[in-house]
Amino acid sequence: MRPIRRVWITRAQPGAARTAARLTALGFEPVVAPLLAIRPLPDALDQAPDFATVAALAFTSPNGVAAFAALTPALRERPVFAVGDATAEAARDAGFHDARSAAGDIHALARLIAATTIKGLILAPGAREPAGDLPALLPDHKVQRLPVYAAEETEAVPPADFDAVLLHSPRAARALAAILPPETAANRLAVCISAAASVPLQALSFTEIRIADAPDETSMLTALGKSAGPV
Repeated sequence: MRPIRRVWITRAQPGAARTAARLTALGFEPVVAPLLAIRPLPDALDQAPDFATVAALAFTSPNGVAAFAALTPALRERPVFAVGDATAEAARDAGFHDARSAAGDIHALARLIAATTIKGLILAPGAREPAGDLPALLPDHKVQRLPVYAAEETEAVPPADFDAVLLHSPRAARALAAILPPETAANRLAVCISAAASVPLQALSFTEIRIADAPDETSMLTALGKSAGPV
């Protein structure tokens, strides 16, 4: 496998810029070419329940927090259950006073909610096509999804030169598999946020596919390893 210097970032903005800054600080050369773009759904609140009935909110990504917070200043006093630390931090930054992190994936989020005494409706603002089904994981709770953004493929062209690629979601991995010729992956590394994100890559010829120990970017960067340094 070739030495790791140039790392392709496939996640959508504005997260891609944050990832690029972290990679630069670690000595890598980031290659920002997002395969997904986040499009807020301006009419999302047309499908929202009466906010007076909402007991808590559940977010599975910072994108969901940002899109919902931009739509309404309501519900900032309600408790928030977040899938991970970055999502909880985004909620606090958006003015939600009580944001609790599951520090994991959607299954960890469901366990966190199930362990509480919350009664009433849990509103789950998120993607139009979510990666997981939170209501199905919480059959004893009333959970209502609220699509507030869409993640759309950008049809970006793969970078001419990269040594490794970061896949922050199964959706990004599917987009990559659709545009990357199988032989182009040869001698290159893929780092995935989860096992689910690695599945679409199996038909490609990556020398190695690494899966983060936990579904967060810090774990992804640990799996990436150290930069080979400048040429």
